[in-house]
Amino acid sequence: MGSEQEDVVNSQVVDARARNISHNVRCTECGSQSIEDSQADIAVLLRKLIRDEIKAGKSDKDIYKKLEDDYGETVLYAPKFDMQTAALWLSPLIVAGAAGGIWAYGKHRQRTNVHIMALNLVRGVTLTPKEKQTMLELLAPTDLNGATPSSPWWRRWLRQ
Repeated sequence: MGSEQEDVVNSQVVDARARNISHNVRCTECGSQSIEDSQADIAVLLRKLIRDEIKAGKSDKDIYKKLEDDYGETVLYAPKFDMQTAALWLSPLIVAGAAGGIWAYGKHRQRTNVHIMALNLVRGVTLTPKEKQTMLELLAPTDLNGATPSSPWWRRWLRQ
């Protein structure tokens, strides 16, 4: 009876490992599904191959390596970090850095345009409503907390 129970437990372990690996392997025919979710012939064959490799005593790393060698790196959902995939891995950081730089430049330009607005006032050029609001924010007296009366509530709250 103990042997049957061990066989059931071993079978469950093999199934769990196989499902885990199958969720991380892309179906080469479907492209957008894992082989666990796909019903394509190649997916069925790959799932059987994975189970056979697990039963043969191979580690998960060995199985991923075999699949990568046989079908290429694109078969894995999480490609490794190397010179070929560096742009893929670093692109979110590059986009976030560019967005932050653009935002900071805009804030800098908004503050540095004050001298141009002041010069326009001296020359008698009328200001736009946005320029008037900016001038009021910069020139209005601040309270003890550093907030101006026209500051948004959240700016006054952050300074506290």
